[in-house]
Amino acid sequence: MFVTVARVGDIPPGTARQVTVGDRWVGLFNVNGEYHAVDNVCLHRGGPLCEGSVGGTIVTCPWHGWQFDPSTGKAVQVPDAGVQVYRLVIDGDSVFVDS
Repeated sequence: MFVTVARVGDIPPGTARQVTVGDRWVGLFNVNGEYHAVDNVCLHRGGPLCEGSVGGTIVTCPWHGWQFDPSTGKAVQVPDAGVQVYRLVIDGDSVFVDS
């Protein structure tokens, strides 16, 4: 089931926001105009990924600098590890994430 988490334009390119989907914290990222939704908890020490910087196609955790590709969830430092990616749909001006 998809839930509405934002409106297109609420999150400008190069920024992110934490949204709640069910009982999970999800980071909603706008990377070069494309939206991505991933677990908002860094694998390293649990930092809030959406509070980190978005540079190009990489999100950097604000706590210790771990980096992730929000389109795949893969960690740059440990390519075999990653955060969960959630299905996302844009319909009109609404952004929906699969719960």
